[in-house]
Amino acid sequence: MSTRSRLYFHSFLVLLGVVSLAFIWVLLPFYGAIFWGVILAIIFAPVQRKLLLKTKGRKTISALINLVFILLIVIIPVMLLTGAIIQEILSLYKRMDSGDINAGQYLEQIINSLPPFVTDGLHRVGIANLNDVAEKFSDFAMNAGQFLTKQAVNIGSNTFQFIVSLGVMLYLLFFLLKDGPELARHCSRLIPLSEDQKTHLFRKFTTVVRATVKGNIAVAATQGALGGIIFWILDVEGALFWGVLMGILSLLPAVGASLIWVPVAIYFFSTGLVVKGAILTAFGLLVIGLADNVLRPLLVGKDTKIPDYVILISTLGGLSLFGLNGFVIGPLIAAMFMACWDLFPSAIQRQDDLNEAEHIEIHAGPIESIEQATVTIQAPPPSQPPA
Repeated sequence: MSTRSRLYFHSFLVLLGVVSLAFIWVLLPFYGAIFWGVILAIIFAPVQRKLLLKTKGRKTISALINLVFILLIVIIPVMLLTGAIIQEILSLYKRMDSGDINAGQYLEQIINSLPPFVTDGLHRVGIANLNDVAEKFSDFAMNAGQFLTKQAVNIGSNTFQFIVSLGVMLYLLFFLLKDGPELARHCSRLIPLSEDQKTHLFRKFTTVVRATVKGNIAVAATQGALGGIIFWILDVEGALFWGVLMGILSLLPAVGASLIWVPVAIYFFSTGLVVKGAILTAFGLLVIGLADNVLRPLLVGKDTKIPDYVILISTLGGLSLFGLNGFVIGPLIAAMFMACWDLFPSAIQRQDDLNEAEHIEIHAGPIESIEQATVTIQAPPPSQPPA
């Protein structure tokens, strides 16, 4: 490659990087809508293929039917549930602000019911004044309530932005359902990787997306619903809110919903409500806990091949960086990281084979030229035809 050609190519790469970054910057305000549009298109791609068979290959009609189906079973229920949660949060905060619910008083009741050896142990580790702990916990609960209320109010006040983002997501989702396979093949041709590498990465991407969203959301919804039902039966304040919170925490393997129902069970036992505490403990261990162990292998399966500790850490990191979207983005980044490193040995072997082939070609070229020249010199001249 000449110097001029190399300069042109490097300049084109710089231009390509600049316009790509500029395009990403333009799309950032709607990254959540674009992200979930792609995720829903991947999840409902099998439904789209079945609809294409029913409609005899009419992509537009199939995409519209699929979009209406997604609206009915996913988007509208999520919007209704979000509205109910916002009302529940506002109601809880009002009751906490008026003093009807005092988190510090609940903790103080638990502390006062502790046996002497436990309180002595707390004093030995440096917790001398348990009443101060109760007051700090009460302040923390109030601050948490204020934060949740502020977020709920922000959701309600940003109605226009929410409608625009929803419209962008649905519009993009329609075209991804309609032209998804063609777009995927076009993107595959643009990626400068070998075919087996692209196949491996695309398969890993779709597997992790479907497993994470379908499996984890189904498990979280089941555990959250079970937790909310048992809290409602036991007459716990804000059963809907606590059920949703258990569902969100269920996205974290190993710990999950137990972060909510275990403290409530301890409160029941410490305040003399032994029957309620026993019911909640048994239900939490035998029903809520087993739902994760039974449903997750069935729905998620072992295709992702990601250890539980990697899922836990990547989910926490994703939630801290990307908010609620992080429960998908975090494990997805971890899966692609592991998939790329799985391909690394084969990529090295491929490069070694190419270098060896080039080395042989370079050394074989002059020898072949010398042999060809020798044969030409030694060959007799062609006989001249008779005049």
